[in-house]
Amino acid sequence: MQDKTAIVTGAAGGIGGAVVAALVRAGVHVAAVDREADRLHKRADEVTGGPGTVTPYPADVTDSGAVRDLVDSVERTLGPVDFLVNAAGVLHVGPVVGYGDEEWARTFAVNATGVFLMSRAVAERMVPRRSGAIVTVASNAARTPRAEMAAYAASKAAAAHFTKSLGVELAPYSIRCNVVGPGSTDTPMLTSMWRDESDREATLRGRPETYRLGIPLGRIARPENIADAVLFLLSDAAAHITLHDLTVDGGATLGA
Repeated sequence: MQDKTAIVTGAAGGIGGAVVAALVRAGVHVAAVDREADRLHKRADEVTGGPGTVTPYPADVTDSGAVRDLVDSVERTLGPVDFLVNAAGVLHVGPVVGYGDEEWARTFAVNATGVFLMSRAVAERMVPRRSGAIVTVASNAARTPRAEMAAYAASKAAAAHFTKSLGVELAPYSIRCNVVGPGSTDTPMLTSMWRDESDREATLRGRPETYRLGIPLGRIARPENIADAVLFLLSDAAAHITLHDLTVDGGATLGA
């Protein structure tokens, strides 16, 4: 992966930031993308200790024009994009009855439309070069229903199935498209749903009233665990893997 170029969205977040750091350690030149400019620049300053580089690109993945400008700028500045990691995501919890229109629209705009816009813009550049790899960070909720997470689960299912369908179209050009489906991961997105320490314990042990089984491995994932799976799917070690959905949830969905 030395001296390759990657775009990572959601780069100021827990999983996206971990992916950026892992890629830099692998010698990749990373365009780190997030709409939160201050957090993005702070995260970029924190990423050290590898032969690669990180360049912040504040941008909104839901804006088609901004996405095209972003990809054009990255290719002119850092070089042809070899890897795309769609890690941008938002979560608005709540029951469907009473769920707001704006929350629904925002969830799909970031989690699904953003994946489409970024993947389309990058794929247009990859196809003539007949090489590249795309990984979308979805969720184990894309396969397993979750109470009060209908919008999130549906948007992640859309992103996952889009990515695999895109992989069918891009396979003749030797471009691989895969999905990583994290479960509960120690990030601000997860902890925003907790009220106190009992919620952490319920995540680990399960909560029958919401049909959650807990985590068989007995621990919550670190962002680095998800980043390791992403890097594997981008790397030559996964050269014959495409259209795959790799669940990384400690067994929480029992292999579903």
